Amino acid sequence: MSPLETLLRSRGLRVTRPRVAVLEVLSQGGHLEVDEIATQVRGRLESVSTQAVYDVLGALSRAGLARRIEPAGSPARYESRVNDNHHHVVCRGCGEIADVDCAVGEAPCLDPSSASGFVIDEAEVTFWGLCPTCQLRSTD
Repeated sequence: MSPLETLLRSRGLRVTRPRVAVLEVLSQGGHLEVDEIATQVRGRLESVSTQAVYDVLGALSRAGLARRIEPAGSPARYESRVNDNHHHVVCRGCGEIADVDCAVGEAPCLDPSSASGFVIDEAEVTFWGLCPTCQLRSTD
């Protein structure tokens, strides 16, 4: 049994070719849109529908094997980096996304002034700015 198959089973998920293929794609890193994931999965499997990829991503996200991020004004993206409460920086020019480790201290990295009785275990922060490439373009 492959490590990805073992991982799926450890989270109570059935092992299917589309799930393994999506995990393989996500394990290569990055913050991928569903269409990018579907294209890469189709390169590994004979055929798979975009809806099947959405279904797999939903199952993987619920099982804690993938993380869905959705910066304002952008389509949902998925990554394999989970369970470490990291944040993201998004380029206003080209939309590139990069990881930012915990902002300050231990998770959840921020202390709200009021939690309304909630026990906070995670914070999602999105930083915005210009990536190095777009900074160079803006000086031209």
